[in-house]
Amino acid sequence: MKHRDISIVSWNVNGLRAAGRKGFSEWIGKGEYDIVCIQETKLQNVDQLPDELQGPDGYFSYFHCATERKGYSGTAIYTKEEPRVVRTHFGDESLLSKEGRIIEMEFPTFTLLNIYFPNGGASAERLDFKLRFYDEFLAHVKALVTEGRRVIFCGDVNTAHNEIDLARPKENERHTGFLRIERDWMDRLAPAGFIDTFRTLYPEAVAYTWWDLKTWARQRNVGWRLDYFFVSDSLKGSVKDAFVLPDIEGSDHCPVGIRVSI
Repeated sequence: MKHRDISIVSWNVNGLRAAGRKGFSEWIGKGEYDIVCIQETKLQNVDQLPDELQGPDGYFSYFHCATERKGYSGTAIYTKEEPRVVRTHFGDESLLSKEGRIIEMEFPTFTLLNIYFPNGGASAERLDFKLRFYDEFLAHVKALVTEGRRVIFCGDVNTAHNEIDLARPKENERHTGFLRIERDWMDRLAPAGFIDTFRTLYPEAVAYTWWDLKTWARQRNVGWRLDYFFVSDSLKGSVKDAFVLPDIEGSDHCPVGIRVSI
């Protein structure tokens, strides 16, 4: 089988309409990447978007909107190749079906999942929701691998894995996003057969993907690495590069991506 290199980018845009006004429309319009995964669209329906964001030239567009709350959560994928299957529902009782947090796509040679993982900071109940979502998600992607799928998953994980992944680890040990119980879940990914692409290729690199805009943290580069690409072991040798794009502005997160031979 002949392989081809594709580029996939993930970006929490902190509101797709707002991002569109801050340069996202021009950025996506360049068509530089084969697949663009978006989190936190903050849409209740796609009609809220201008035409250039509903369907950028050269891309098929898919949205999973959060209907539970206005201006909340939501995911989207723009892809140059039409997927064989698109899935946003994982069962009526599944946490993965709620709040517009996942789009799963099946392509001929791999399965892609774009996820906006929950933030656990609002309350003890939301931390519990986050941890239950984590567990259900891991069981789901492990099942995909058992079926023989080659899996890529990306998105805002809302946790910095290790001390290298945030500027001030000691000060944040008791804050959600760096709690030991959250990091323990991320520790389970490698034994389950999923590889952090950026950290595998760049084990010593200091790179952040989120900054608190209220404290001008981006200008001081006091950040967190919350956005990730993981691939199943079967794709480890296919990843050609992993990258962070801190100079792309318009959100409190920056885009991250991979180049992979599929």
